[in-house]
Amino acid sequence: MEKLKNKVIIITGAAMGLGLASASEAAKNGALLSLIDFNPESLEKAKNEIKSDYPDTQILTTVADVSNEESVKGFVEDTVKAFGRIDGFYNNAGIEGRQAPLVDYDLEVFKKVVDINLMGVYFGIKYIIPVMQKQEYGRIVNVASVGGIRGVMNQTPYVATKHAVAGITKTTALEYGKFGILANAIAPGAILTPMVAEAFKQVNPSNPQAAEDEYAKANPTKRLGRPEEVAKLVVFLLSEDCSYVNGQIIAIDGGQSNAYGNV
Repeated sequence: MEKLKNKVIIITGAAMGLGLASASEAAKNGALLSLIDFNPESLEKAKNEIKSDYPDTQILTTVADVSNEESVKGFVEDTVKAFGRIDGFYNNAGIEGRQAPLVDYDLEVFKKVVDINLMGVYFGIKYIIPVMQKQEYGRIVNVASVGGIRGVMNQTPYVATKHAVAGITKTTALEYGKFGILANAIAPGAILTPMVAEAFKQVNPSNPQAAEDEYAKANPTKRLGRPEEVAKLVVFLLSEDCSYVNGQIIAIDGGQSNAYGNV
């Protein structure tokens, strides 16, 4: 069954990683897609990849910076103009920043992480909520990360912004559930995306695979997650099957966030 048949879904950060995997899974499930990314070449490549697998999928692409309020307002308006409505929003765009202790963190990088991970998420919700209110229906899926439910060393701004995303999700759920709008967040652990691969390079520049293997040892499943596993959860949360799940921060990390000590 196509869980998102004829549903209009906006996905930010859609050109790679979890955004691309979720866009592909949404297309598989019959969605009409509005894909947003700041990199035009990667976005076009992602569109072509999805069309190759699912040729009947209608796809609107927009190059935009989610930290720019006018850009966000623009892609929301363009989506409504193209498709007439917005049924689901995967608020996925984000960056990690750099690995550094709190007192040594570069202030400009800190501000950039806040602008994209926090303000970008807020702007998206701000402009999509009124569209969903008129419809009396909507699904919002934010990305909180396990960095939104626990601390992570050397990633202060990332962790701070992802905790904030968790809070925004809960408040959105409380304020707009009465309009048929459900807001949840996912909290992925280490999923094998380009961003996570780059983090392992920062941890061990000479042997990032060793850093990856070492991290996997601490996971109950003894492996890292795959983008397509996250995509299936995202599609569920964007679908009508998610009819009474609201305001939740759902970890998808193989159970690692439950551990105290080694497993």
